[in-house]
Amino acid sequence: MELFRKKSIPYLIKQGQGKSQLSKSLGAFDLTMLGVGAVIGTGIFVLTGIVAATDSGPGIILSFILSGIACVFAALCYAEFASIVPVSGSAYTYSYAAFGEVIAWILGWDLILEYGLASSVVASGWSGYFQGLLAGFGIHIPKAISSAYNPGTGTYVDVLAIVIVGIITLVLLAGVKQSTRINNIMVLVKIAVVLLFIVVGAFFVKPDNWTPFMPFGFSGVLNGAATAFLAYIGFDAVSSAAEEVKNPQKNMPIGIISSLLICTVLYVAVSAILTGMVPYTDLNVKNPVAFALQVVDQNWVAGFVSLGAIIGITTVLFVMMYGQTRLFFAISRDGLLPKKLSKVHPKRKTPTLTIILTFIMASVFSGLVPLNHLAELTNIGTMFAFIVVAIGVVVLRYTQPNLKRNFKVPFVPVIPLLAVLSCGYLMLNLKSVTWKAFGIWFIIGIVIYFIYSRKHSELNKNASQQNR
Repeated sequence: MELFRKKSIPYLIKQGQGKSQLSKSLGAFDLTMLGVGAVIGTGIFVLTGIVAATDSGPGIILSFILSGIACVFAALCYAEFASIVPVSGSAYTYSYAAFGEVIAWILGWDLILEYGLASSVVASGWSGYFQGLLAGFGIHIPKAISSAYNPGTGTYVDVLAIVIVGIITLVLLAGVKQSTRINNIMVLVKIAVVLLFIVVGAFFVKPDNWTPFMPFGFSGVLNGAATAFLAYIGFDAVSSAAEEVKNPQKNMPIGIISSLLICTVLYVAVSAILTGMVPYTDLNVKNPVAFALQVVDQNWVAGFVSLGAIIGITTVLFVMMYGQTRLFFAISRDGLLPKKLSKVHPKRKTPTLTIILTFIMASVFSGLVPLNHLAELTNIGTMFAFIVVAIGVVVLRYTQPNLKRNFKVPFVPVIPLLAVLSCGYLMLNLKSVTWKAFGIWFIIGIVIYFIYSRKHSELNKNASQQNR
């Protein structure tokens, strides 16, 4: 059936090596830093306190372990696909091989929502943190340009959000090697700040604060795990770099899995120290890590943590925008979006037009639209992608068992099934308004596919040429 026409693995690989080839300059370390850059941000500096205070208590340690395990199921599936199809597009490209064009488009459209909205939300968050830092020095941004459009509160545009999006855009335009170097430096600084908190905080831990360990019962730990899962979202963006990686069959699985393991260890360590320093009931604040240090009179470390939080959010924004640009590149190269978007700069080897398009989207949404009530759309989009990728691994195992797999998910179909069940459970717990908004986005995507994408598809053109 035309809607479910697939791309063969050899065709996808050849396509990635064609005239639009991106620069292959990334190694396993760069990929690991991309993953850590995407995951360690507001989750570790904000979410740890909220989950401890409202759901898990000191049992947040178990919450992060359980949610980390759930993410590992999905990460293993991504790693297998990345070792088979080292091409830009992440889950969108994988779906093209496993399910066919219409499913690939649906997933690509879903990922546009995930990356686009995530970039905008993170940019707005960055603006809030940076304004807080400026306020500490007695500098205040005029209210009219301090937040998104809301005449009722006297705000019209978030200028700082647009500024940081513009800075990240310039970094992306410089070339993937140059931009990942900057990202690597920021991630290392961020990790150093987190380790500083762990080392200093360990001296102020009071074991009595860990009692009771599960004040809300094990159900509270599970609820905390559902919330903590959201702190891990972003590691999948590593797979969007596949076409720019040296020896991707080996380095992609290393980057995906190692970044997730590093993040899990850091989350668990910070949670243990945080709940040991301060009673969990006091941690429902916007800056729990800095707050805990202030409680024990370590204000100098708290200052470094605040700086680390800003750097952490910056790297998250970088990876989200990077993933969005490579997604647009892959979809447009297939003809499902205008082909001009896949044009690569001859010297810098970057998809210039997709970077500019991403800048416009992120600027408009983060600068003008209040997005706090839409943040869950990022999560539902990510979980949907995880489920499709997990199912895709099983499908390819049975339909193309002889494919060369440099990395294989163990215990198939058990591990992919666990990924589907864990993500499906979390999706079912999201609000009904999130599902309605997701449904509207889905319908818009289907309309665009039948009006434009299906007719301009590269596969459709190839079929027409063969029939002549």
